[in-house]
Amino acid sequence: MQPEKKKKGKSLKQRLILKSSLVKETLSEFLGTLIMVVLGCGSVAQAVLSRGHFGGIVTVNVGFAMAVVMAIYVTGGVSGGHINPAVSLAMCLFGRMKWSKLPFYVGAQFLGAFAGAAILFGIYYDALTNFAGGKLLTVGENATAHIFATYPAPYLSLVNAFIDQVVATMFLLLVVFAIFDSRNLGVPRGLEPIVIGLLIIVIASSLGLNSGCAMNPARDLSPRLFTALAGWGFEVFTAGNNFWWIPVVGPLVGGVIGGLIYVLVIEIHHPEPDPDFKTELSEDKPEKCELSVIM
Repeated sequence: MQPEKKKKGKSLKQRLILKSSLVKETLSEFLGTLIMVVLGCGSVAQAVLSRGHFGGIVTVNVGFAMAVVMAIYVTGGVSGGHINPAVSLAMCLFGRMKWSKLPFYVGAQFLGAFAGAAILFGIYYDALTNFAGGKLLTVGENATAHIFATYPAPYLSLVNAFIDQVVATMFLLLVVFAIFDSRNLGVPRGLEPIVIGLLIIVIASSLGLNSGCAMNPARDLSPRLFTALAGWGFEVFTAGNNFWWIPVVGPLVGGVIGGLIYVLVIEIHHPEPDPDFKTELSEDKPEKCELSVIM
């Protein structure tokens, strides 16, 4: 009689593997938003804290766009790489994601942005405390709060600021919908994040003057809250005539409008595919992952 073989215990890898797809997607959005904030706001920090010697408007625009690209490459195959509540909301409204996932995606995005701001603060702590003689300022020549969140130009009214954020995010979502529309020109699979990066560069280069082109409630509100707690004080919420809510509400409205414009003007007018030409291979083809974003 053969002795019974001992049952092997689960390996460490097997114990760490997550079974829930929702948990995987939630962690993915957390990590992606964290990456975007550390590398994106980091490009702003390098320019500001070096007083322009190690960066400027070009490095900030390109750096933030590339931060988004890298974040999508890390997370796109798991959660779609939204890293933006405005994107997630639009995806739900137009049937590209289940509504039940929205609170998890949005919560992860806000937490990821807060953690990213904390990491960046730690990296540049000495530079920040040295920049203005130990003071952490929100406004003025030696201000550093705008490293983490966006602030309006002195001439900008709240109405104009709101329109600015609505229109910028409208263009963002409109083009994102086009990028992932397989019945339009489309983008070769795997290159979608690169095209999104180019999209962010052109939006930031053309619509960034008024208030920095946040286009992302998580990217703006969570780092702003971090700065309030880390030493800048709650002036970060009152500055610019209480500007703080504009980059939160404006992108949500603009994202919905952008998606709606694309669906009504382009998407619904595509000819329906002929079912007679569907092959068994196409039916078995896995569903394309909806990547999206922003800054």
